[in-house]
This record gives sequence, structure tokens and C-alpha cells, in this order.
Amino acid sequence: MTTEGAHSPQAVFRYDTAVRVVRRLRESGHEALLAGGCVRDLLLRERPRDYDIATDATPAQVKELFEKVIPVGEDFGVVKVIVSGVEFEVTTFRSDLGYADGRRPVGVEFADARSDAMRRDFTVNGMFFDPLRGDVVDFVGGRQDLEARLIRAIGDARTRFEEDYLRMVRAVRFASALDFEIERKTFQAIRSRARSVAKTSGERIRAELEAMLVHPSRRRALELLDKSGLLDVILPEVAAGKGVRQGRRLHPEGDVWQHTLLAMEHLQGPSFVLAMATLLHDIGKPPTSDTRQRPFLDHERIGQSMAREIAGRLRLSRRETEAIAFLVRHHMILKDVTRMRKSTQKRIIAHELFWELAELHRIDALASNGDLSNYEYAVNLAEQLSDEETRPAPLATGHDLADIGIKPGPGMGAILEKLYEAQLEEQIKTREEALDMARRLAAKE
Repeated sequence: MTTEGAHSPQAVFRYDTAVRVVRRLRESGHEALLAGGCVRDLLLRERPRDYDIATDATPAQVKELFEKVIPVGEDFGVVKVIVSGVEFEVTTFRSDLGYADGRRPVGVEFADARSDAMRRDFTVNGMFFDPLRGDVVDFVGGRQDLEARLIRAIGDARTRFEEDYLRMVRAVRFASALDFEIERKTFQAIRSRARSVAKTSGERIRAELEAMLVHPSRRRALELLDKSGLLDVILPEVAAGKGVRQGRRLHPEGDVWQHTLLAMEHLQGPSFVLAMATLLHDIGKPPTSDTRQRPFLDHERIGQSMAREIAGRLRLSRRETEAIAFLVRHHMILKDVTRMRKSTQKRIIAHELFWELAELHRIDALASNGDLSNYEYAVNLAEQLSDEETRPAPLATGHDLADIGIKPGPGMGAILEKLYEAQLEEQIKTREEALDMARRLAAKE
């Protein structure tokens, strides 16, 4: 086994540091091995995100051997060791003593490497690697499943998922990210227990969704969530798009679900906010599809409200929630960009989410009729206009208006708004012109 794929100087340093931790434990008479996902990635010649270490040393013994140790779960045999600025999770070999809440074991007992492997989720994550001897330690058939490109639960799949319902979502994430298939019995167990994932906290589901949606394999992840029945539980608002027709002229791609999948496929290195906004941008269509005269009327506003509910369910931050809601609400605004007033164009371009809004418009168009003319117009305009043109300092302030006799209050606020609008429209260009306009507006009140 080699460490190809983990060849950057930083990656090599992290690997070498992990080996130092293993060597320190071994020199002290303990068994120690690299464990879990890092072994899978090394076998696939990919760069591991981090290195976990499993050992027969207890947390108390680990603390005696290393200078910087953070006790994060000593009752479960877990501590974090920091060596040369790199953090490693060091876990004592253990077996779990049953589960009561579909997430955590009620207790653990320290055990050997074989028992520790048997408690893990999937075979490809259940292997160990001895970096001092170069040996893979595989009690669960993980290496064979890696070669077969399969995600298979260790032992009885139903039992593994009852222990932690989130493992069903993780199976989808691993399968999509690695371009593997989910083994038949494992997939059947997911389908039969998909409803149980509703008992999992929003925060944990959000973390898995984020990992799936920002990854290039996001379309396949969504298709697997759908086929497994998990999508109906996690995001029923998205699943509702299946079978909702949109009109062949503007949407030759098919129903709302097919449109959403295509849009997700067109994303390029998105943030989680943009990926979520893309996923949710048309969730207002199913509840508005039966409008007789104008199907999908006001679906952007309704979708915004639904997006807020979903964000709350997934425990997204306020900033994320507001950004996603804004993008869903305004995802169609650029279709009229060529007919807008200058002031409106400038206000849109000046918005902090303009580039995300433009990208959402681009992929929305690519996933439907392919017309990018409005996107290109908006982007060209944004590149031509300076910040001073889109976010100019007001020509006149409230103090200026007070100096010419306009009293503070709602009336002054309305005048200031009209002055700024005229400034963006380039109808006024100096302070004097602004004050003249203010006098005229005040005289009309």
C-alpha cells in the first residue's frame, strides 16, 4: 500500500505526523493502527481529510504519552491528540453495549481490533492500516468491497441502521461521492427503514446534505436519496416536484424534479448556500401548479416561505437562511433585466448576493430553454459598472434637508429615497441638483 494521492507537502506532513503518533503508542507497548475513512482513502489513492487512530491504550494511558490531549469523549474511549499542530482523534478499541436513541450507544466496553471493526458502519470504513509494517488489517471484507465498488453495511444492515439512523444518509453520500453502488441487502434495509431518519436531528442531516450538495456528484446523491425513500422524509418539498409538468416550450427537460436535477448538475463548485438555493428554487411550484389561469403564479414568494421552514428544520444559521430565502424569492428577477430602469439594475448589482443570483439564473436557464441572454447582459453590465456607480454616496443627507427647512419624519425619508432613486437614474448629479429636487418634492406635500 502506498500513500499516492496524499503527496502534497502538507498531506505528507499530516501522514508522517500520524505515523509518529502510532509509533509513540507502539513503543509504549500498545497496539495502534490508522483506522476508518483514512484507510479507505489511502487504498483509493485519495488524500485523506484527516487521520484517525485506534489503539488498545485507554484514554488515561494516551494522556500520559502525549503533551497535548483534549478529552472529548473519554467515557466512549475518545480523545484528541495534538502533535506538531495537527489534531488526531485517538479511540480505544471498543464494542458498543446497545443503542437506545438511534444515535449513541448506551455504553461501551474496551475490546480488541476485531470487535472494534465489527461495530463500524460500512465495510469500506471498517479497515485498519499498520503504517509501520505497511499491512492492511481487514476483518470485514472492506478491501474486497473497495475493489467491487460497493457500499455494504458491516454485519446485519438493519441492525447497523437501527444503531444510528443517519447511517442510511451516509450510505448515499459515500456511494455518490465514491461512484460506488449500494449493496442490495444494504439498500433494501435503507428502503425499509427510511422513515426512521426523521428521528435524526436537523443539524446532523444538514451536515450530510452539505457534504453531498457541494460535491460534484450531487445529482447522483439526490437520485439515490429519491430511490431509497430518504428524500420523501428529509426534503418532501423537493420530492413533490416529481410529476409536476411545466410546459414544453420553456421547460423541454420535463417536470420540476427533472429540472431541479439538471440545475444541480450545472452547478460549478458552489457554496452550500447556492447549492441549497438551487435545490429549493422551484419548491413553490407544486403547491401553485393547479392555478387555472396562470400556473405557478407567485411560486417564488411561496417558495421563499417554504425555504425558511426547511432552513429552520435543518437548523441553518440566520445568515444562511436569509441568503437562501432571498435567492429563492428573486431567482427569476433577471428575466426582466433588459427592461428595468437603471436604478433597479444598479440596486440588484449592488446587492451582496448578486453573483449568486446571477449564477442561479444561469443554471436555471441551462436546465430549461438554455437562453443565457439575460444572464450575459446582467454580468456584462455588472462588470462595466464601478462600485461608485452602483453604490454611490447620497448626494444629499437628512441634515442637508433639515438645513433647507424639511422636517425629520416619514416625509423626509420618502424624499431621501426619491433623491437616491434619481441619483441612480443619473437624473441628478450634484448636491445642488438634489436640494432643488428636494424643495420641489417638499412643496408638493
